[in-house]
Amino acid sequence: MRQINQTQVTEFFLLGLSDDPLTQQLLFILFLGVYLVTVLGNLLLISLVQVDSRLHTPMYFFLCNLSLADLCFSANIVPQALVHLLSRKKVISFTRCAAQLLLFLIFGCTQCALLAVMSYDRYVAICNPLHYPSIMTWRVCLQLATGSWTSGILVSVVDTTFTLRLPYQGSNSIAHFFCEAPALLILASTDTRISQMAIFLMGVVILLIPVSLVLVSYGCIIVTVVKMKSAAGRLKAFSTCGSHLMVVTLFYGSAIVTYMTPKSSKEQEKLVSVFYAMVTPMLNPLIYSLRNKDVKGALRKVATRNFRCQLEITH
Repeated sequence: MRQINQTQVTEFFLLGLSDDPLTQQLLFILFLGVYLVTVLGNLLLISLVQVDSRLHTPMYFFLCNLSLADLCFSANIVPQALVHLLSRKKVISFTRCAAQLLLFLIFGCTQCALLAVMSYDRYVAICNPLHYPSIMTWRVCLQLATGSWTSGILVSVVDTTFTLRLPYQGSNSIAHFFCEAPALLILASTDTRISQMAIFLMGVVILLIPVSLVLVSYGCIIVTVVKMKSAAGRLKAFSTCGSHLMVVTLFYGSAIVTYMTPKSSKEQEKLVSVFYAMVTPMLNPLIYSLRNKDVKGALRKVATRNFRCQLEITH
């Protein structure tokens, strides 16, 4: 392996998840399948929202933004990981590593903000339904979505700056399958406490504050739902919010483990990263579609329309 002493590292070696050839082949097949499902699922969800007027609501507007962030998040990591699983030389330049880190943080942080916004949307819809149309106007929705992307970019720039400002003049072997801040800081040739503190504070801003907003929103939702007299109303409210709670738990839980808790073993950290970098973007469209009657109805409508078109062409 190439190491540059007293000179800034110009490239990194990604050690990946395993050095066993058979394991790498199996992981390639698994990750390729996950990536295809992620891309197709999120594109399908975005397409359904665009073509079905019944889905032109604030909830699905935010869901489209989440699916877009999921697509970009996954596309930034998985294709390179797939190539490296079939390559002997798993090298990434310093510039590409910096770009991957920045994009990874932008899309990940944006997802954190969007999930909080979606919980607020559900809070208004269930706890204040009569005023929902006047509160969640399209102007407000656009502002909330723009704010989510902007906050994700700002936090990402801070984290990336504090990670890459450090000198990297020793080992250039990253014990990970992509460029992530905790894995990079280990290789820094100087004290990293200031950078770690800055990243931790940004984690509070983009992780703990949104989680707090989600908990408050759903606390109010649960109180309101319990007070409902109609059993059908309670079931509908819990069904609508259940999908969102599943996504929130999966994404925030894995991200907090990585960025807000004491460091565990490298293998455990990599497994957690696989979960939120690959599995969560795949699960989001599946959870929302399989547990959502509106989305399933839109899918059936599109499928029926396409089937009829095929019959007309055939005859």
